[in-house]
Amino acid sequence: MNPSTLPLVQPSLPQPPTFDRIDQERLHRKQRLAAALRLFAHYGFDEGVAGHITARDPELTDHFWVNPFGVYFGHIRVSDLLLVNHKGEVVEGDRPVNAAAFAIHSQIHLARPDIVAAAHAHSLYGKAWSTLGRLLDPITQDACSFYEDHAVFDDYTGVVLSTEEGQRIGAALGDRKAVILRNHGLLTVGQTVDESAWWFIAMDRSCQAQLAAEAVGKPVAIDPETARLTFTQVGSPYMGWFCFQSLYDKMVRLQPDLLE
Repeated sequence: MNPSTLPLVQPSLPQPPTFDRIDQERLHRKQRLAAALRLFAHYGFDEGVAGHITARDPELTDHFWVNPFGVYFGHIRVSDLLLVNHKGEVVEGDRPVNAAAFAIHSQIHLARPDIVAAAHAHSLYGKAWSTLGRLLDPITQDACSFYEDHAVFDDYTGVVLSTEEGQRIGAALGDRKAVILRNHGLLTVGQTVDESAWWFIAMDRSCQAQLAAEAVGKPVAIDPETARLTFTQVGSPYMGWFCFQSLYDKMVRLQPDLLE
């Protein structure tokens, strides 16, 4: 077989784990969630008390795990995570929950039973791009991960504190992997915590790349047919999961206390 025709995903590559017990799956999601938050701090996505990543509980599927309000992303441990129910009540943990996190994420999880996790933060390049009220263009291979698979929510009305606005954000997201919240930032989702976190990292970098390219000229876009092909190669849930694995290993090696 010609190397140029080899499939991007080889059979020998690792696959997402499966679990015999709910408690094993719950711990796995929480470990990934704590690592994702540490990675967000590592990449500078922290902005005061803003930002949150959630993971649906595998047993109580109308509950989700989330970082506590006001705790630095870079200090989050598994034991710090909160379990929040569909009413916004903390049922496990002893810290407050971010009201905006509940208003947005509760509705995303409700509207999208197919997703496990959602990530939102006020990253520098994501919020800079959001002010344009535009979709990303397919100007790089990485940006093709989002080709025809992201949306713009163009109705900024201040800090999201009501579930009604969360519902409207969920409607704008639809069945896509990401939504640009105009004048606010980015939100990504995935079938795993790993996938949602990776899409956020990749999307923020794609915003940075397009901002840089447009600052010096007019970028040459990838044609639609090629962009759609590239999407199938780099934009699948598996690729989102796989791209996160080395970053997870990195954070556990650098900051093993996150597993506590």
